[in-house]
Amino acid sequence: MEILQRRLRKGPNSTLSEYMVNGGRRLGFIIEDKDRGLTSDMSLDEIKKIKVHGATAIPTGRYRVTLRDSPGFKRLLPWLLDVPGYEYIYCHPGNWIRETKGCLLPGLTWGKEDGEYCARDSRKAFNPLYQQIVDALARKEEVWWEVV
Repeated sequence: MEILQRRLRKGPNSTLSEYMVNGGRRLGFIIEDKDRGLTSDMSLDEIKKIKVHGATAIPTGRYRVTLRDSPGFKRLLPWLLDVPGYEYIYCHPGNWIRETKGCLLPGLTWGKEDGEYCARDSRKAFNPLYQQIVDALARKEEVWWEVV
């Protein structure tokens, strides 16, 4: 399974992307923290110099996805592995960047509040995406999330 996240717009502290699965049509949008231009081919030292903890979108790149029990959410969530300079990057429901520390917040639609991008109908976007990931992993398929 391939999830493609394409960044579209930048707010002062937020980033708006669209996402699609297996080359299909756009399924919704992703809200992240501020895109500071990080890429997965940068050195860890370069990333650490630019990254603002809890306020920076993950580097562009391709990441393997598995499920992990999140202590904060007390449930299994999609977890992006080996994101350089980051730990515990999940995809989870949420509407505003204040509800993330680098994680990916899906929404069916998006809006702007106080100049920042926000996700709308997040659970309605998250639940089917989560189920697709669970089903793919149950079929022993690899799941990948690419951010461009």
